Formats: sequence, C-alpha cells, structure tokens
Amino acid sequence: SGKITCGERLGERFENGLRMTFTSWGAFCVRNPRPVILFSVVFIAMCCSGFVYIKATTNPVDLWSAPSSQARKEKEYFDTHFGPFFRTEQVIIQAPKSNPETYSPYPSGEDVPFGPPLTKDILHQVLDLQDAIVNITASYDNETVMLKDICVAPLAPYNNNCTILSVLNYFQNSHSVLDHTIGDEFFVYADYHTHFLYCVRAPASLNDTSLLHDPCLGTFGGPVFPWLVLGGYDDDNYNNATALVITFPVNNYYNDSKKLMKALAWEKEFINFLKNYNNSNLTISFSAERSIEDEINRESNSDISVVLISYIVMFVYISIALGHIQSCRRLLVDSKISLGIAGILIVLSSVACSIGIFSYFGIPLTLIVIEVIPFLVLAIGVDNIFIMVQTLQRDERLQGETLDKQIGRVLGDVAPSMFLSSFSETVAFFLGTLSTMPAVRTFSLFAGMAVLIDFILQVTCFVSLLGLDIKRQERNRLDILCCIKSSEDTVGVQRSESMLFLFFKNLFSPYLLKDWMRPIVIAVFVGILSFSTAVMHNVEIGLDQSLSMPDDSYVIDYFGHISKYLHAGPPVYFVLEEGHNYTSLEGQNMVCGGMGCNNDSLVQQVFNAAEIGSYTRIGYAPSSWIDDYFDWVKPQSSCCRVYNTTGQFCNASVSDPSCTRCRPLTPEGKQRPQGEDFMTFLPMFLSDNPNPKCGKGGHAAYNSAVNFINNKTDIGATYFMTYHTVLKTSSDFIDAMRKARIIADNITETMGIKEKNYRVFPYSVFYVFYEQYLTIVHDAIFNLCISLGSIFLVTTVLLGFEVWAAVVVSITIAMIIVNMFGVMWLWGISLNAVSLVNLVMSCGIAVEFCSHVTRAFTVSTKGSRVERAEEALSHMGSSVFSGITLTKFGGIVVLAFSKSQIFKIFYFRMYLAMVVLGATHGLIFLPVLLSYIGPSVNKAKTRAAQERTRGTERERLLYF
Repeated sequence: SGKITCGERLGERFENGLRMTFTSWGAFCVRNPRPVILFSVVFIAMCCSGFVYIKATTNPVDLWSAPSSQARKEKEYFDTHFGPFFRTEQVIIQAPKSNPETYSPYPSGEDVPFGPPLTKDILHQVLDLQDAIVNITASYDNETVMLKDICVAPLAPYNNNCTILSVLNYFQNSHSVLDHTIGDEFFVYADYHTHFLYCVRAPASLNDTSLLHDPCLGTFGGPVFPWLVLGGYDDDNYNNATALVITFPVNNYYNDSKKLMKALAWEKEFINFLKNYNNSNLTISFSAERSIEDEINRESNSDISVVLISYIVMFVYISIALGHIQSCRRLLVDSKISLGIAGILIVLSSVACSIGIFSYFGIPLTLIVIEVIPFLVLAIGVDNIFIMVQTLQRDERLQGETLDKQIGRVLGDVAPSMFLSSFSETVAFFLGTLSTMPAVRTFSLFAGMAVLIDFILQVTCFVSLLGLDIKRQERNRLDILCCIKSSEDTVGVQRSESMLFLFFKNLFSPYLLKDWMRPIVIAVFVGILSFSTAVMHNVEIGLDQSLSMPDDSYVIDYFGHISKYLHAGPPVYFVLEEGHNYTSLEGQNMVCGGMGCNNDSLVQQVFNAAEIGSYTRIGYAPSSWIDDYFDWVKPQSSCCRVYNTTGQFCNASVSDPSCTRCRPLTPEGKQRPQGEDFMTFLPMFLSDNPNPKCGKGGHAAYNSAVNFINNKTDIGATYFMTYHTVLKTSSDFIDAMRKARIIADNITETMGIKEKNYRVFPYSVFYVFYEQYLTIVHDAIFNLCISLGSIFLVTTVLLGFEVWAAVVVSITIAMIIVNMFGVMWLWGISLNAVSLVNLVMSCGIAVEFCSHVTRAFTVSTKGSRVERAEEALSHMGSSVFSGITLTKFGGIVVLAFSKSQIFKIFYFRMYLAMVVLGATHGLIFLPVLLSYIGPSVNKAKTRAAQERTRGTERERLLYF
C-alpha cells in the first residue's frame, strides 16, 4: 500500500529490464544449444591461442618492485654507473668438537682466549675446505668452469686472484704462512696468534710489524675486515669468535646470458659439493646466489600434488553435490556429474582465456596468478552454478510452459543476482590495477578478466548444457553414458528440495531470526569487530625469508646462523649522483671526512650514523675514496710518483731514478690537489695496486667507486660504501632502508644541493624488495577502499538503485575485511604483497556471500523485514553454503598438508579465514542486520511481482 515513488518505479523498471533480458536470453540458449556451445568453444579456443605468446615473470625484482618505484630507479642508476651488485656464495663454519685455547704472548702480556674455530688445526681444515671450493669444476656447453673464471678479481689482469673474504686470507690462503713461527727451543716469539691479533686491527697492513713481517692484505689486493669473516664474538674481541664466515663474490653477468649460465652451473656444483661435504670436526651452513630460487622451485614442485588433490576434492564434491537423487534406482539418471564437470571446465576455461588474452598483449604471467586466481574463480563460478541448478530443481514448471521458457524464467530470477556479484567483482578487480604494486596489479588484471569471462560463459554455454542435461534426465538417460536409457518408468523431472535447503528453510532461518537471538548475534559480531579493530595495527609487515623455504631446506639453517653469528649486514652504498664538483676546495669539503673537511660532510655524517648504529642501522665507518686519495697523493708518502720524462705514473715498487714525486714537498704541494691536478692524479690512484711500499693504492678498493665522464676529464657519480648492522627480521630490513634514506636526505640538505639536479641516495641490494613495505599500509587501504567503493556503486545500480541495500552490503564486506586483519594478527600472518592479494580477493569472495542474500531480500514481497530476511536466507542460504563454503572447505583443508610454510600460512590460513568469515557474516550477521535496518519494500517491485504470478500456483506459495 502507499504511493509508489519515482525511485521505486525506476528500480522496478531496471530490475524488470534485467529479468526480461536474461529470461529471453536463457530461453534462446536452451532452444539453440549447439550454436551457443560451438560459439563458446570457438571463443575459448581463440582466447587460448594466446598461449603461444605466454611469458612468465620469475625475476623477483619485476615481481615485487614497480619500474617507476624509487628503489627500482636507484638500482638502475647504480647498475648503469657502477655495474650490478655481485652474486654471493657464502659458508658459515663452526667447530663444535674443538675447545677454546689460550694464547700467552711473549715476553709479557695478558693471556688472550681464542675461540674454538681459531685453533690452528681447525684453521688448516677450513683452509682445506676453502681450497676444495676454489677447485670445484662445473661444465657448461662443453666448457669447464671454475671459480677463477667467474669470480670478482679487482686487480685483474695484473693480479688474477679471486676475492675471497676469509680469515685465511690474513695468511694469504697458505698452509705454510699459517704455520709460520719465529722462536727458539724454549719460546715461541711470534706465530699465527700474533699475526691474527695484528691483522684484525690493521687489515690493510702489508707488514704486521712482528718478527713474522707477514702481510695482512688479502691475495686479491684488498683488506679483509674482521667483522665480515668472523662471527659470534663479543664487542670487538674478534679472538672470541665462535664461527668463521667465508664469502666468494661472483660477477653478476646480467647482460651476458652465456657467462651467467656458467656462473649458475658453478653454483650448482658448489651446492652439491657442500651438501655432500663431511667433516665431523666442522659444522657448516651455506647459501649460493641461486639457492633461494632453487628451493622455491623445489617447494613449488613438491606442492603440485597437494594443490592437485585440493582441486580434485573440490571437483568431486561439485560433481556429486549438484545432483538431487530421488531414489537409488534413479541414481545414474538424477546425478549431474557430467554437468558438474562441464561447469568446472567452464570455470577453468575462463582462467585460461584471461591468461591467453593478456598474453596477446605481452603481459607476463606470475606465480600468484597461477596459484590464486583458479581458487577465486572456482569460488565465484561454482556459487553461480549451484544457485542456477538448485533454483531450477526447486522450481515447478507452469502449466503449458516449455523447458526453454522455464529455464529462461529461472535465469531471469537468478541471473541479475549473478550479474550483480560478478560485475561488482570485475569492476573492483580492474580498479585494483591502479595499484603501484606489480603483484597486486597483475593479479587484479587477470582476475577481473577471468571473472567477467566466467559469467559470460555461464549464462551462455552452461545454460545450454543445463538444458541438454534436463532433456537427458526427462528421457531417463544415464548421466555420462547418455546413450543408455534407464529401465525406470518414471518420466519427467520432478520438483525437489534438498536436505540442506529444508534445513535452512525450516530450522536455521527461523531460529536465527527469533526476537531473542538477533540481539545476541549483533552483540557477538560487534564484539569480534571491536577486537579486530583494536589489534589490526599490530599486524606485522614484511615476509620472513625462511617462510618461503621448504621445511627440509638447507637454507633454513643458513638463515638461522646469519642471525646467530654474523656481525655485519648487507653492504650499503651512499651514492652521490653526477653533477658535483670535486676539484674545488668547497666541493671536496662537502664530501671528505679528514682534516679541514666540513663537520657535516657526507663521510662525516655516515661516520656519525655508524656511532649510533643500534638506531641508524649503519654498522661501520664508510670507505672514502677521496680521503684515501688525499693520503695517497700527498708528497710525504711514496705512493704518487711519475716519470719525469713522460709524465706517466710510476708505481712505488719501481726503483728508477727518473721517478719523481707527483707534488713537491712545499707548502703548496702539501695541500690537497685542486682543479687540473685533482683530475690528473686521480686516475693514477684508481689504477695503483697496493704494494709493500704503498698500501694506499685504490685499484682494488675503489676502482668501481668513481665513474669518469667526458673522456676522464671530469667525475660523474661516485659512491661511499659501508655496511648495515645485522638485519634479522623484515622489520629490521625495512627500518634499515628507511633510516638510510633519512641519512641520505639529510646529507643532500646540508650539502646545499637539494635545488640542483643531483642528490645523495643510499643503495643496497635488498632495497628493491623491501621498498614495498614502506607504503604497503597505504597500498592496502587504497586497494581495499577502491574495491569497496566500486562494489558499492555497482551494487547500487544493479539492485535497482537500492542505495541503502548497497550500504548494508558494503558494511558487511568491510567487517569481513577488518576481521581478516584480526585473524592475521591472531594467526601470525604478516602483511605483504601475497597477503594483500588475498585481502583483495577476499573482497570478491565476500561479495558472493553477501550479494545474493541481499538481492533476495530486496525482491522479497513479504510484509516485514524479518519475514523478508527469513525468505532470502531460506532460498539463497543453502546455495551459497553448498556452492562456496562446502566446496572451498574441502579444498582448503588439503592445503594444510603442504610442506611449504608459505602455503600453510598465506593460503591455508587465509583461505580458511576467508571462507569462515564470509560464511558467518553472509549467512548469520547479514540476515540479522537486514531484519533490523534492511531497505523497505519496493512497492513497484511488489506490484509487478503480483502481476507476474497472478492466478498461478506460485502466487499461492509466495503470498499465502
């Protein structure tokens, strides 16, 4: 009763237009099954032909970092000017059976304890292991590959020794030097203890000043800093080390595929050798550059069986649950296994079509697309299938109504709801491509297209297949073996109601919506929401590296030993971009860290940051090429010399009377070089190899630190290297990057170059992977708000401009998302790109749980909100429950048996939470909420429904 408003009339006309369109379309598909199915198959084949252009992204940089991101641009700048960061092969060694020993210096001095791995016997065994690694041979393309062929050799071709960061390089990797002893029959005056204690204090020394007079400089021409090769010591007491660390830097041939494959081949043999290495006196953990990728691939292969079983469980359930068996005799007639399989194939075909279409456009595939989207589309597609089939099973054909008109009428009733959910999900996913995170953007793109194609195929191909299956059933032909006719005499398909439908109709819905139950439901869900809201800010950000490894991976031990023993984190480079003037006194003072330099210079600020490393995450003072250059060039040293006849550089080790100092021993000569002098002698410094007469040569340490331009007449970009402190957790890595950027920005500010076209920025190899976490909270809010906003707008339109109904749906979905964060906190699931993809996906799953019940409520013609909510839940609850909840639950449980921690945490736990929260909110909270604040009855829709059913059996069922 009452006057019909313009809004109600508009909503009714829109609703009626959708109903009539889908009714006519459904009847057409049933009348013309062959052309429709043929067209669908051709369409699928055309889309899938794009598989010939398929590309998969496996490069972690492309997966996790946007090309326009700051870290990506800085990485490209660094790689372009200084070359890519080297590959790292590392071994961590303990000596569990060895005991500490005490060294008593001669002739006097306090006793010095030495840790278990620093006994001479253990050091000899470690040197044997190191030599064995150096001599590992691999084969690639019929060529033999050894470490010397791929290693970083900074002094090549003058010195081809590989860089090996090892405590044994204090002894030039030589057993004889390790055994070098000075003494007599009574006392030992100097031995390896003496040499070690000197070298850890002066690693660049060429003479230990003891009676041994052995050099500390590594065979590769550079110093070996003790914090890089020793672990488990306290303060600066390196002699107390409980672990040794050996690092083999290998060239990163990113632009030479053949050399890169050689490096990969050697790394494979390196891994195999250490896996099979056996020495009861040594405990080793190790990692190669390829280790993480290898282990992830191994993990993916081992989880294939788990994922397949998960899908098989869902397939079997769907195929069996679609049928409604009238009697045991009609089992093979009433079953819908073939229809269920066809529905599943349609769902999978939509995923394949999405991949094929984007492959045409050269958009690469990612692992997340393969793992997540089939699960998503199965949830959405199977729900629609159950709604369509079960509504038809409960429907009774009207007098004189043909099969095509019946299916068309049923499709007209349910397809608008399917269209509402599918289209809102499609729009939400496509808007998700606005994200800057590559993983989220790629997922959203493929998911949006897959959901759209799935809906199109369901209202075309599946409707035709459904019509054929009903005809088979009416003719008493067996399911699958449709050529065989049953001996049963029963003719036709009878209206039937499943046990689950009767449960929802007669028990669950009435009980849930009792007057005393509804306030309890609201109170419980509000309490859960309040808890989730209170803890959601405590959800950790990041991804623990060990979670990406299989439970039995050797890399897990390596990660554990890094945290336990290492004292230095990843190297960090403070890069001063091209544009700075190093030849002027003012420009030099802005950068250098020695006498006369600015108190807030680049080097000084990094040094100050290292003094408070526990806060800044900067572990050590930076290596400064410009300060070492000034020491090298000053006339008081014997380093910078030239031939007085040619002006060419003369190394300090050369004995030639024609070699003279570069600069005179005058007050002017003792000053720093400026102008042309600065540029004249700098290339000499960077080409000078350290030697006993001059240990300051910069070839080994700084050859790549200075980028020359304009035919070596000017300096371009340069860097100053130091190390982060040990970084153990994701929050450590994130904080280290954030603090380094703050330091670099402050340096840029104090140098007064902020308004110029260059700046200082920090670079470390992990920044490109962890930068996403600096903005992931913003990205999560942006993506989830975009999804909710698009769902609200589409729901408003497709519900016939029922704005309040769209508000109720959006509120419920928002509650599901907030409660997902609560579950993430309770279950130890961190926020990262993988979990963000799952959160975006949960918006889509939540639409399925909420939209069908809400639409059923808006079209209900019952008198009160409680009655309308009860009717909506009765008719849609069983289909949603069996279509999503039970289907997904069986598949999700199987994922719990995966060997992969990342599968257990980010797929099993999140998927389970997704389904449980979606089901409880969509089938318990939402009906109760609608019974309180649901939109009023649309009088125009009610009157139109009465007109359509006047004089039919449905009128009696609906209104009386």
